[in-house]
Amino acid sequence: MQPALHLAGTYRREVRASLARIWENVFDWEHLAHLHSTSFARCSLIARGDWGWRAQLRLAGRGAQDDSVIELVADQPAGCYVTTTLEGQGTGTQICVTLAERGAHDVSVEVEFYVPEADATRLALIGSAYESVYAQLWDEDEAMMQAREAALARSTGPVIPGQRLDLGDETAVRAALPVIFEMAGRSFRLVAVKGRLVAHSTVCPHWLGPLDAGTLVDGVITCPWHGYRFDISSRRCLDAPGLKLAPAPAVIVENDRVIALWQQRKSPPPISG
Repeated sequence: MQPALHLAGTYRREVRASLARIWENVFDWEHLAHLHSTSFARCSLIARGDWGWRAQLRLAGRGAQDDSVIELVADQPAGCYVTTTLEGQGTGTQICVTLAERGAHDVSVEVEFYVPEADATRLALIGSAYESVYAQLWDEDEAMMQAREAALARSTGPVIPGQRLDLGDETAVRAALPVIFEMAGRSFRLVAVKGRLVAHSTVCPHWLGPLDAGTLVDGVITCPWHGYRFDISSRRCLDAPGLKLAPAPAVIVENDRVIALWQQRKSPPPISG
C-alpha cells in the first residue's frame, strides 16, 4: 500500500499571461530540461495525449543520477491538473494546480504539495523547499509565456529584394559582435562563423523562442526554450527536419562597411506559432 499523503505547503501567485498560454505551457513537457535547466537535467517523453503526459525526469545538481517517472493529468474544463511521481525519489508525491482566469492576461494559480510524509517538522521543510522551487519555475514560465504572446502579436513588413542596411564600419562591427538589427520588421543577429559574418533570424520557428538569447557553438544556435539546434548557415534544424530558420539577409563588406542585403526572390513567410 502507498503511504498516506499529507499537505506540505501551498504556493499562490498571479500570473500575467493568458489562460491559453498557460495551458499550452502545461502540456509542453519539452521545455522542462531547457527553460528550467537549473532545476531539471533531462526529460524524456514516455507517453502523451489529450489527458496530459508521462515522462522520465532527472533533477539537476550534483549527485542527481536517478530518473523519476512523472505523470501530468489535466482537466481543462475544471481548470486544474495533477502531477504525480510514479517512480523514483518521492514516489507517490502529488502536486495539484488550480487555475482561475481573472482577466485576459491575469490568471490566479494555486499549487498544493502532497507528500508521503507525516512528521510536521519535515513537512514544513519539504513545503518550504517546494514553494521556493515553484516560485522560480513560474517566474521562468511566465517570462516565456509573455515573450511568446508578444511574438505572436508582432507584425512584419514586406521584404524588398535589393534592400540594404549599413551596419557600420567592419572593424567596429566585429568588435561589437553579436549585433542585433532589424529589417522589414524582422529581427536578426549578426555573428561570426569561422571569421565569416553571418546573419540569422532571432526567432525560433518552433515556438518563436528568442534565438538571440541562445548559445552559439561552431555555427549552431540552440534555442533556450526547448533546446532545438539550428545550423545558421543552412538554416536547417538538427533535431527536427521539418523546422527551418526564416531567411536572413546576406552580409557583405563594401569599402570596409558591413552591409545587410536582401537577395531572396520571395518574401519569408509571416511569423506564426
